[in-house]
Amino acid sequence: MQRREFLITLSAVPLAVIPMRSAWTAGNAKSIAEIQAGWMNLLAPGADVAKTTDALTLSDEEWRKRLTAEQYNILRHEGTEYPFTSPLNSEKRAGVFVCAGCALPLFTSQMKFDSGTGWPSFFTLIPDRLASKQDFKLVYPRTEYHCVRCGGHHGHVFDDGPPPTGLRYCNNGVALRFIPKKA
Repeated sequence: MQRREFLITLSAVPLAVIPMRSAWTAGNAKSIAEIQAGWMNLLAPGADVAKTTDALTLSDEEWRKRLTAEQYNILRHEGTEYPFTSPLNSEKRAGVFVCAGCALPLFTSQMKFDSGTGWPSFFTLIPDRLASKQDFKLVYPRTEYHCVRCGGHHGHVFDDGPPPTGLRYCNNGVALRFIPKKA
């Protein structure tokens, strides 16, 4: 029954994406390069985040201790959370989204948009923070992405996002931690 519900939800995704294509308007003056380069402006002073992308290698036992069961399943075993379950879907504050496994900053609130898919979605990323590979788990090829520091699975990137990139980084909310910018 869970598989049927997932497939029904998945089939509705293209319909939910149509309205968000107009999300990027002429009023958005910042270029993608400016948004990517200025990500640290949204980081709270003294925030506990990874300072480098140097690899973090832990044993399976260490990952189990560090992560919740759901985080472990998604980050270490490429699981997927149910759509519309993440509180990060409605997160609207200014701030930075970091990997829940290693605290590497991946996205900012300026990069987030409401895709209507049920997962936190972003139209761009902080450069050099994610690695990708082809995934054939649903028979057809998809581009899966992982944190470059810890290798944690975050989600998939699709080409049905809003202008100007046309990309949608569809992220499992449980794989992220949000750090609000302090005023």
